[in-house]
Amino acid sequence: MEAIKKKMQMLKLDKENAIDRAEQAEADRKAAEDKYNQTEEELTHLQKKLKDTEDELDRHSEDLKDAQEKLELAEKKASDVSAPAGTGSGKAGQAEREDEEPSGQRPAVPTSALPPPDADVAGWPG
Repeated sequence: MEAIKKKMQMLKLDKENAIDRAEQAEADRKAAEDKYNQTEEELTHLQKKLKDTEDELDRHSEDLKDAQEKLELAEKKASDVSAPAGTGSGKAGQAEREDEEPSGQRPAVPTSALPPPDADVAGWPG
């Protein structure tokens, strides 16, 4: 009889321990699920932020492209305006250059202006 009572107490203790472990496992599962949900919300927030940042980058890239095109156009206009008429800007200047130089050829360089083939070019005065 004493052995049966002792066995019953051991089984009761085992049952209480099993219930405690089950409750702890349930609490751990809930904590993990909460952390998962929080991480998922953070991921969604970061994905939205990334999309907004990429959209902003696209807008700024387009603005930069437009500004560069305007700058190039303004520089071209400025160089056309500041260049004297006889220096070869525009169609008239191009026609003048074509009259001076044969088409497709560079102007001839006098051979006296060139260093000898075996000369040290760094020290050449020309």
